Amino acid sequence: MDSSLLSLVFAASLAGFCALSLAMDRHSEDVYGRGSTPGRWRRWLQLGGAVLLCLSLGGSLRVAGSAVGWVLWLGTLTAAALSTVALLSYAPRRFHWIAFAATAVALCSLLASLLSPSSASLAP
Repeated sequence: MDSSLLSLVFAASLAGFCALSLAMDRHSEDVYGRGSTPGRWRRWLQLGGAVLLCLSLGGSLRVAGSAVGWVLWLGTLTAAALSTVALLSYAPRRFHWIAFAATAVALCSLLASLLSPSSASLAP
């Protein structure tokens, strides 16, 4: 299995759940302080979270095929959701930095998987 695609699947899932949680008033107040809401960024955070979750689905289907890829994706979603809950509970002030880092890792992994010569041909 391609390690850059596996890191893409988890990092994109984590970043997607982080974006979706920051789009909610309660979690935004936990991270940025009382009285702060996502405001006009809400729709962009929701759209970005959905795109990142779709990106993680595409990466898991590409790395493990159509049969096992769905199971890999659901397992990764579970791990990313639990990580998001743990981050919101135990490190809310560092949450947005970890979300930015996960997004950067996902984008770098996507770039690495697109540029690697082994991604040009898929094994059946």
